Amino acid sequence: MQEFGLQNLGKFLILVGIIISALGGLIIVANRFGFSRLPGDIEFTGKNTKLYLPIVSCIVISVLLSLIIWLINFFRK
Repeated sequence: MQEFGLQNLGKFLILVGIIISALGGLIIVANRFGFSRLPGDIEFTGKNTKLYLPIVSCIVISVLLSLIIWLINFFRK
C-alpha cells in the first residue's frame, strides 16, 4: 500500500483547484449565453424572501453530463 505523503496531497489539492477554476469559468461563460434563467425555472418572490428553483437548468445539466459520460464510455471500448 502506497503511503499518502505531503507531495501527493499537494498534487491532489492542485488538481481540485484546477477543477474548481474550470467549473467557475464554465459558469461565467454559461451566464453570458443566457443560461442563468431558463424558461421553466421557478422563482417565488415574497416580501422579504426570494426562492429560486432551477428545475429546467438541472435537467439540462444532467442531460449534458450523461451525454459526456456516455461518449467517454463509448470511445473507451
